Amino acid sequence: MDDPLPPVTTRILLATSNSGKAREFRALLPPGIEVVTLTDLGLPSPPEDADTLRENAVTKALAGALSGYLTVADDSGLEVDALGGAPGVHSARYAGTTVSDAANREKLLAQMRHLRPGQRTARFRCVVAIAGPSGLIATAEGHLDGAIAPVPAGDGGFGYDPIFELPGGRTLAQIPLIEKNALSHRGEAYRKALPALRAYLAGGPTEGMGR
Repeated sequence: MDDPLPPVTTRILLATSNSGKAREFRALLPPGIEVVTLTDLGLPSPPEDADTLRENAVTKALAGALSGYLTVADDSGLEVDALGGAPGVHSARYAGTTVSDAANREKLLAQMRHLRPGQRTARFRCVVAIAGPSGLIATAEGHLDGAIAPVPAGDGGFGYDPIFELPGGRTLAQIPLIEKNALSHRGEAYRKALPALRAYLAGGPTEGMGR
């Protein structure tokens, strides 16, 4: 079967099947760049079984680039201080390999139900990797400090957003996408990576950019 979306310089593969990630990434890009996902191309999701966020992001970017597309991938983790940094790199699979975001949130909240507000500090971390058919181009990192709310709030975002509380009391699921992109760990990492992405698309040097 012919590929209905042949690789072109203004089309980027975002190595995810997560529609929430794709929506946030598209909102960060300048006009004229089209984003396709693993779901759009019928490609499987690469395994995320490495020990670090960076290794997972790089693995996904390199696997996606085998398709011939310039590929962007990320891996994010929630670090809770009272849990020794857990769930960390295992955030997406915290309650099991085939469970929902809601199940992950419920497990985390159950583990923290006896903690006082001052003991609920946490942060999100994100690593973005960009790869082309010839290999890795750049990586970039971002983070966001906050706390774990006692109960979910808000109907936006995805993953742990409804229980990640920002200074001021709102969760990531209670703020507009444009505001979330401006302050989130993923938004910061993608913005750091964008110069390398633009340079690659323009045919310029990218070595060392966004790392």
